Amino acid sequence: MFVSIVIPALNEEGVVGRTIRSVPVEKIREMGYDVEILVVDNASEDGTAREALDAGARVVREDKRGYGNAYKRGFREARGDILVMGDADLTYPFEMIPDFLREIENGYDFVIGDRMNGMMEDGAMSALHRYVGNPILSRMLNILFRNNIRDTHCGMRAFRRKALDRMELRAPGMEFAIEMVIEASEKNLKIKQIPIPYRQRRGGEAKLHSFKDGWRHIEYMLRRKFLRGSLY
Repeated sequence: MFVSIVIPALNEEGVVGRTIRSVPVEKIREMGYDVEILVVDNASEDGTAREALDAGARVVREDKRGYGNAYKRGFREARGDILVMGDADLTYPFEMIPDFLREIENGYDFVIGDRMNGMMEDGAMSALHRYVGNPILSRMLNILFRNNIRDTHCGMRAFRRKALDRMELRAPGMEFAIEMVIEASEKNLKIKQIPIPYRQRRGGEAKLHSFKDGWRHIEYMLRRKFLRGSLY
């Protein structure tokens, strides 16, 4: 079995190398997996790609910017039977990748982290996102799509290649995060949530725009629910 850790990166020089080195490659190998780290350079304008290569990752470039565009390219290029995804800024605990893999071994198709559990580092998420935006958007998604995922926007996830092949993922931007959750639910994948810590950014540039991206997520959910045929 082969595991691919897919990391999108846009202008993450100074932190992407540390993120790559935080992946517990030897522990994953001890579990019986071959492993690759694949960084998707999303048209960076700095030394992201070189730093990622120097840290031991395989690098592909995606010139169409966007969270979804980067991941879709990465998933196409990845060789893994199991894929793990997470950001390039050290906010996610990549040392917990073995925990995600164990849940896949336990029979789950799609494993997603839960940051809203009391382990979040001070300052890792703004109060607006932590207490208003994320809970409201997660509750809205759960009501509309009959789900029960507390942190629908958590970007650290693992899933089987067979599960990915069942999901119809098209969104180019940040709404890709909720598209994946909706698809996993609608395709009746076996979903597991596990609590994870969440940390302050250690470098790079912030990509999330609170009100713009929040509205795009709301618009996406409403269109997906009531106007499915018009999406992408």
